[in-house]
Amino acid sequence: MTFPLIIRSIQQETSDTKSFVLDFVDEKFSYLPGQFLTLIHPVAKSIHRSYSLSSHPLLDKKLRITVKRIANGEFSRWLCDQAVEGDVIETIGASGFFTLPEYLPTNAPILFLAAGSGITPILSLLKEILFQRQQNVVLVYSSRSVEGTIFYNELSHLQEEFPNRFTIHFLFSNSKDLFRARLNKSLLAEILHQHFAVTGNSLAYLCGPHDYMQMARIVLLNENFLPEKIRTEKFNDFQPIVKNIPPDRKQHTVKIEFQGKRFSLAVKFPNTILQTAKANGIDLPYSCEAGRCGTCAATCVSGHIWMSRNEVLLDKEMAKGRVLTCTGFPVGGDAEIIVL
Repeated sequence: MTFPLIIRSIQQETSDTKSFVLDFVDEKFSYLPGQFLTLIHPVAKSIHRSYSLSSHPLLDKKLRITVKRIANGEFSRWLCDQAVEGDVIETIGASGFFTLPEYLPTNAPILFLAAGSGITPILSLLKEILFQRQQNVVLVYSSRSVEGTIFYNELSHLQEEFPNRFTIHFLFSNSKDLFRARLNKSLLAEILHQHFAVTGNSLAYLCGPHDYMQMARIVLLNENFLPEKIRTEKFNDFQPIVKNIPPDRKQHTVKIEFQGKRFSLAVKFPNTILQTAKANGIDLPYSCEAGRCGTCAATCVSGHIWMSRNEVLLDKEMAKGRVLTCTGFPVGGDAEIIVL
């Protein structure tokens, strides 16, 4: 099922980034702060791309996505170069696991680390905590310059509105203070010592380039942040994908329940469940096709699905049967999944 959205307005955030305010044409769907929309290219329908929502579901009347133009990104180039107000674009809805738990710790601030366009889903999460919850927030945001900082004015206004609860550390790569120009291990450790007396139960949300988040994660673990308390969201991660081989490469039947219909597929390596479904004309939701976004997540209710790559599902989610169809293969026999 897809939902048509109309572009109501377009705002230039920086020289290479625009925000698109979207409105429902007819049927609506809900979303959580931190989630993204998976859009369908208006011409090349097989191209699906995910863009984080910078709006808040309760505080903002309309949806807003913020898109950085990528030189070799067909979809982002279309949005930033060709899309105009009044255009209608289709989405398969909102999804993603970069969200807040129902209950947040009260003995320490919530930490957010963002680089460049990584601020997009974090802005929605910040609004949720500041306006709907009671916790304090620390944001460390790396960008090129003030002019190149997405949402600089909006974030500054939030800090003025919540001076006792919201602290921002802006880091600009064009700064003459080289120690504070880019986030590094020593600087992050210094910031943590400044704001976190206790870290064992603290939450951290990271969104930025691969190396940036790897460095930050190492520092957080060294400072006694628990691994399960560190959440990450990846944008434009061009790290090479190593395709692991499942322990069972035999053909098995996968029964799929999707949108009130039931399908039966013969799935065999090297084709994943998603690839097999697409080859059979079943339009399951997907975006990255690399185990990184979670758009294709399903629930396995029978049998076992082995994933060659998973960067979004937590252990507690997998314990409930959650799997990714884009990297999933049936192993040890037939399986049955439910796609919501």
